[in-house]
Amino acid sequence: MGEEVRMAETAAATASEKPAHFVLVHGIGGGAWCWYKIRSLMESSGYAVSCLDLTSAGVDPTDPNTVLTFDEYNKPLLDFLSTLPEDEQVILVGHSAGGLSVTQASGKFPGKIRAAVYVAATMLKNGVRTDQDVKDGVPDLSGFGDVHDLTFGLGPDKPPTSTTMKQEFQRSIIYQMSPLEDSTLAAMLLKPGPVTALMTAKFPEEEAEGVERVRRVYIKTAQDRVVKPEQQDSMIARWPPGEVFTLDSDHSPFFSVPFLLFGLLVKVAASCG
Repeated sequence: MGEEVRMAETAAATASEKPAHFVLVHGIGGGAWCWYKIRSLMESSGYAVSCLDLTSAGVDPTDPNTVLTFDEYNKPLLDFLSTLPEDEQVILVGHSAGGLSVTQASGKFPGKIRAAVYVAATMLKNGVRTDQDVKDGVPDLSGFGDVHDLTFGLGPDKPPTSTTMKQEFQRSIIYQMSPLEDSTLAAMLLKPGPVTALMTAKFPEEEAEGVERVRRVYIKTAQDRVVKPEQQDSMIARWPPGEVFTLDSDHSPFFSVPFLLFGLLVKVAASCG
C-alpha cells in the first residue's frame, strides 16, 4: 500500500500548476457514490472533482422505468458541461456504461474536454448501432446463470425497462477483488438501471468529428468479469485511443486498486499540459 501511495503522490507532483478538473461518471446502477475513494484522493491532492448522478441514478429520485431515451438519462452530464465557462476544460472519466455518456458528451462539447478516459468502459464511436457493438460493448453475463432482476415497465411483451444484478451475484462478478466493505456498501446502494435508455444510445454522424477531436485514453481491467478483457481489446482495436493502460483489477478499480487508478488519472492530467 505504501508503494502505491508514493506512486500516486509522485504522479500528482508532476501535474500542471493549475489543478485539473475531473468529472467522474458512473456505470449503470451505480451513482456518484462509486467514486468516493477517488474523489477523496483527488481533493486531498488539490484537484477539482465533480461526481454526477445521471437520471434515476444515485440520489436522483426518477423512476428508471420512465427513463426511455439515452438523451434523458445523460442529461445531467450534458447540462453540467453546458454551464461550464467556454474557456474551461475538464477531464471526463467514465466507468462501464458511463463510457457511452463520455462519448456523447465528447461529440457535443469537444472544446470543453481535455481528455476522455474510459475505465473498463463501453467505448463505441457511434453508440450501440450494430451487432458487433452489442457484442463488444454490452456485458454478457449469461455464463453466470440468471443474474438479473428485470422490470418490464412497458408491459410483459416488451423489452425490460430496467435491470439490476441480484445481490447474491454482485460480489463474485463485479467486486471479486475489492474489499468486502466496498462490495457491502455497493449492495446497499446499487439501483436498477434504465436498460432501455442505454440501448437507444446512437450518436449522430455529424458529431463524429467532434468526438475525434478529443484525446481518448482507455484503462483496461485485466480481471474484469463484466466488460471482459476480450471485449475491451476489441473496442480498442476498432477505435484505437491515444493511450492504453492496464490495471490488474476487477470491474471496479475505484474500489480494488484506487491508488493505482488515481495515479493513472493524474498521469493523464499531467500529460495534457
